[in-house]
Amino acid sequence: MAIFGLLIGLMIGRLANPEPAHLENIEVLPGAIVLWFNDEPRLHNEEVQGTVAMLFDATGAPANGRLLVDGKPVTWRIQRSDEGLVLTVVAARALRAESVGVQRDGRWRLVVSLAQE
Repeated sequence: MAIFGLLIGLMIGRLANPEPAHLENIEVLPGAIVLWFNDEPRLHNEEVQGTVAMLFDATGAPANGRLLVDGKPVTWRIQRSDEGLVLTVVAARALRAESVGVQRDGRWRLVVSLAQE
């Protein structure tokens, strides 16, 4: 009886606190970064002094790279934090970001479009 109660409690706990999304793939396009997750992550977005920072309630591997925005180089980095994954985008000029997410092929595709201010 005790084992049955424990199993039911574990199942209810999983439903109440599901696993965070997982970052599966990153694509770099001119002026945009495309992030593929297995599920829709919770997202917090901030633009501080022209730097873009996005916090995802997700797991995944750190990564970094460069891309061009309006012909100018931009550096991006994904790092792990206590709250999840942090995407930071930095350029010599101030940036602004727009993100659009859609469900596609059973995964979540988030396009982060970047532009100079």
